[in-house]
Amino acid sequence: MEYRYLGKSGLMVSRLSLGGWVTYGGQVGPEVAQMCMKTAFDLGINFFDTAEVYSNGQCEIDMGVAIRKFGWKRSDLVISTKIFWGGKGPNDRGLSRKHIIEGTDASLKRLQLDYVDLIYAHRPDLDTPMEEIVRAFNHVINQGKAFYWGTSEWTAQQITEAHAVAQRLNLIAPLMEQPQYNMFHRDRVEKEYLPLYKTFGMGSTIWSPLASGLLSGKYNDGIPADSRLAIQDNAVMKRIRDGLETEDGQVKISKVIKLGAMASQLGCTTSQLALAWCLKNPNVSSVITGASKPSQIEENVKSLQVVPLLTEEIMLAIEDILLNKPAADYNYRSS
Repeated sequence: MEYRYLGKSGLMVSRLSLGGWVTYGGQVGPEVAQMCMKTAFDLGINFFDTAEVYSNGQCEIDMGVAIRKFGWKRSDLVISTKIFWGGKGPNDRGLSRKHIIEGTDASLKRLQLDYVDLIYAHRPDLDTPMEEIVRAFNHVINQGKAFYWGTSEWTAQQITEAHAVAQRLNLIAPLMEQPQYNMFHRDRVEKEYLPLYKTFGMGSTIWSPLASGLLSGKYNDGIPADSRLAIQDNAVMKRIRDGLETEDGQVKISKVIKLGAMASQLGCTTSQLALAWCLKNPNVSSVITGASKPSQIEENVKSLQVVPLLTEEIMLAIEDILLNKPAADYNYRSS
């Protein structure tokens, strides 16, 4: 395993990490979640990501059980959770000081941990003043319940505002952002956030590197019954399923087929190529992967061996397939 500093901090996170969205507490039971986490840990992955909303908190419970079961040293782990959707009550969602503090306490109880390393504002909250949000996350850090705080799917303007508030009040600013990033979803990471990397030294822990499995090639001929997209009671999965039936969805599948041919020439899978492409970006601190079986984690980790194969010529060939490079200067050579 290889490790990168998380933004400008001294914290090192594994370049590949394991997240529990949809899968743990939902798609698979606690025993499978435990074996997936153990496989990841044995392969050098130290960063595990969850959220209060994942499977209504069950993901945090299952991950916490695994951590205690295997007796891992706490300093060997980087655990993150995210706060925003905590329940149905009027104060159980959003980023009020009340919910940030109470939501953090509830997450720690489910995880059976004294603290998390990273805590995220899972989405921006336009109804809560930025000063309240920044002060609340600083309170959580000052209480020793988290070491760093960050954002997820915030705009560059919102992140800049949070930094301005923190600087004015001499408080800790957000260190990292957790955006979606993959071959089909690029603009925010490669264009909108560019000034943030340079100005604030922001790190990024990206999610959906395989576009919910689309970039694995598993949906080239339909949706397998045991796949993530087959989950019926998930609005995100339904939106992606519906999208595959559109003309744009079919164009994406045709691109995945071409990427699969390129992967074969490189001696890797389509998934490994897509993950390596994300890892190639020097502004990506860690790539959060999902897995419903240990063998998937073993295959994902092999993507690290593919990164050196992505020469400038190969990267240009990928661009010729994708045809979606953001209109901003981007230097792949600096990875």
